[in-house]
This record gives sequence, structure tokens and C-alpha cells, in this order.
Amino acid sequence: MPPKTRSEPSKPARRTPPSPDGALRAGPLDTQAPIEGRAAEAPPSEAAAATKASNRGDKPARERLVDAARELFHQHGYEATGVAQILERAGVGSGSLYHFFSSKEDLLCAVLDWYQAHLWPVVMWPVFTKVCDPIDRVFAVLNFYREAIVASQFTFGCPIGNLALELATCRSATREKIAKNFDGWKDAIRQCLELGKDRFVSDVDLDGLAAFILTVMEGGIMQARSHNAIEPFDAAVAQLRDYFNRLVRNNIAEKPAKERGKLSQKGRK
Repeated sequence: MPPKTRSEPSKPARRTPPSPDGALRAGPLDTQAPIEGRAAEAPPSEAAAATKASNRGDKPARERLVDAARELFHQHGYEATGVAQILERAGVGSGSLYHFFSSKEDLLCAVLDWYQAHLWPVVMWPVFTKVCDPIDRVFAVLNFYREAIVASQFTFGCPIGNLALELATCRSATREKIAKNFDGWKDAIRQCLELGKDRFVSDVDLDGLAAFILTVMEGGIMQARSHNAIEPFDAAVAQLRDYFNRLVRNNIAEKPAKERGKLSQKGRK
């Protein structure tokens, strides 16, 4: 669920050294610290959007329509955005719109397809190229959203989360595309958890943990916007980090118990 940010050249990745007790240390990638070399942008102002629209002339009409709708839906919401606004922002006529899309909701589906296709290039890869450790990557992705919240002065919302709340009663095809965006985000996070699972207790549910992380991100953003403060987001991420640390500590305690069990079995023989 990519927020609107610009890509910058990547810098060498770095690892956060483990703490002596094996817990995940809150270091350079803690929620309070920005990801080095990356600053999230606030949602564009109307003036900035108009400038961006003037640079779309070399894009195909369909792409301009999707870009315009994506920006307007994110700024104003789906229902509050009129077709005339989309046409004006895209710089095309109504004939072009209905040549490519049967309705405004059909255009929304194309916007959701765009978000799904751009999750990795816009959100995941820019973070992953700067962070090697798979568990640190999880918290770096959360920090990516934190920076967007702060930069926007608490107006930023996750585009997919916003649409999910607004369009709960829309047609099933649209709901399915929203759900696929959430699933894609969870899958990306689960890949990180899979690479770092040797640090956790053996019976940890990686699918459930990925869903939990998504809930922390979405809930933290909504609370930060509601309170016009970053503290609720930071508190949610801090609780998640504490939970991760408990998984690590329980894994450390679990290993000696297994070894004692093996020794006990050998003694019986």
C-alpha cells in the first residue's frame, strides 16, 4: 500500500547489531529514527498536483487517468471526487475516460491494480536496499509510513486503508482488489519473517504475525491522524517490538529445554 514518495539512490545497507540477550535492539531503525537517506513526502498540494498534471502530456491517456484518479481519491476520497475533476487533472475528455473504463468504479479498480503492482518498487525495495536484516526490515517499513505521517502533518492515510473504510459496501470485485492489496502487503512482510524465523519460538504463526503487523500499521496511522500526534503510532510499534523481543527471549529459553530433553532420553537408554 504505497504512500506517495519519491525514490532516491540507495545507500549501502547496514545491520543493527544484536543485543547480548538476543533481543531486537531499538537502534537506528527504531520508530523514533528516520531511515537514512529517505524522507517521505506529504500528499501533494493542489498547486503541486497541477504542476504534476502539466507534466503528464507525454503519458498515454489511460495512464494519465489512473494517475489523476489515484491522486484525487487519496486526497479527497472516492465519493468526494467527481469525474470532472479527474478529467481536468488528467487533461483528457470524457470520451477518453469511457473508452478505457465503463464507470468511475471501473477506474477505481485500475487504481487498485496500480497500487498492487507498485507495492514493491515504491515501498518495499527502497527500504530493503538500505536494510539487510529481515526483522529490521519489518520495522523499517513501519518507519517508512511514520515518516509519511509526520511529513504530511498528520493528514496522510494509507491509500488502501482509506478506501477499505470508505467503500465497505461497494461491489465485490472492488472489495476483492482491496483485499488483494492487503494480502500483498502481508506477503511481503511474511517473507521477512520467514527469513528471520530462526530467532523466534518454533511454533510462531508467521501468517498471523504478518497480519498483526498490518493491523499495527493501519491502526497506528488512524490513531495518529485522529490525535494529530505521532505518539499513538510510536506506542503501537513499541508494543510490537516488545512482542518480537518476547518471541526471541522465549526461543532462547526453549533451546536449553530441548537439549535437556535429549540428554534425559539418552540417560534412559
